[in-house]
Amino acid sequence: MPAYAVGHKVPDSDSICSAIALSYLKTAIGEDVRPARLGELSPETLFILDKFGLEQPELKLTFADTAGIYILDHSDRIQGPDDIDDCTVLGIIDHHKLGDITTATPLEIWVRPVGCTNTIIKMMYDFHNVEIPKNIAGAMMCAILSDTVIFKSPTCTTADIKCVEALAEIAGIEDYKALGMEMFTVKSSVQGTPVRELVMRDFKDFNMNDNLVGIGQLEVIDLALFDDMKAELHADLQAVKAEGNRHTVMLLLTDIMQEGSELLVVSDDSSIVEQAYNTKLTDGKAWLPGVMSRKKQVVPPLQNTFA
Repeated sequence: MPAYAVGHKVPDSDSICSAIALSYLKTAIGEDVRPARLGELSPETLFILDKFGLEQPELKLTFADTAGIYILDHSDRIQGPDDIDDCTVLGIIDHHKLGDITTATPLEIWVRPVGCTNTIIKMMYDFHNVEIPKNIAGAMMCAILSDTVIFKSPTCTTADIKCVEALAEIAGIEDYKALGMEMFTVKSSVQGTPVRELVMRDFKDFNMNDNLVGIGQLEVIDLALFDDMKAELHADLQAVKAEGNRHTVMLLLTDIMQEGSELLVVSDDSSIVEQAYNTKLTDGKAWLPGVMSRKKQVVPPLQNTFA
């Protein structure tokens, strides 16, 4: 019976590429670990897998019948498998705040304040002295470029940059920044995409002092791409809030060239959001200069305000 490596619900490129990379590493050192996913893949992730000839991880929503799971790119129960309480958690590899997953037995934990889970997994490959296959190295590199917004995110560290450089050499990529821009161009293709798909493309729920808060993020190379759809996006946030019985739903429209985000908000109490970011909402919107990271610049101040 195999174990599985799995990222969070509504998986992004880091979740998917880390599942592939960790399962290969674990198998190389004698464990039967397979990659899995909790949802459908984004256009960016599909681009990465196609670029390096990698198969999509298995779509698997229950894990109680497995040898255990490695939790990747999160440690909040609400973001993981629905049956996590019936699973053996073998390990957590993550770069976010420490969440509320608890275990009955000892586990392996690699948690580092870096820009991407794949940066940590590169450290694990080095620790175990396992050679990274060329295609997996390329996918890991792209995941780091995605999560660090090609090193523009405040979450980016020297470790992330060094790992990208090393992975690019393994993968045979001469101009990794050009590939990163190509990747973000794919990510910016929003025209013609259903609004609900955009809202949920990179969406995470958080428990903030017993209030359910959903935060989505769309990163593009030009915020003008949303000019004709902001009203529809805002209306769908209302629907997502009602359907999930959430206190607050927010969507970050992040412009990677201007290095800031427009925040769309629907909330039972908008003053909490205004206080968290020291801003004033106008028609449920506000521009947050310099804000590019959900985990470092958006979640912590909001969580503190709710507390």
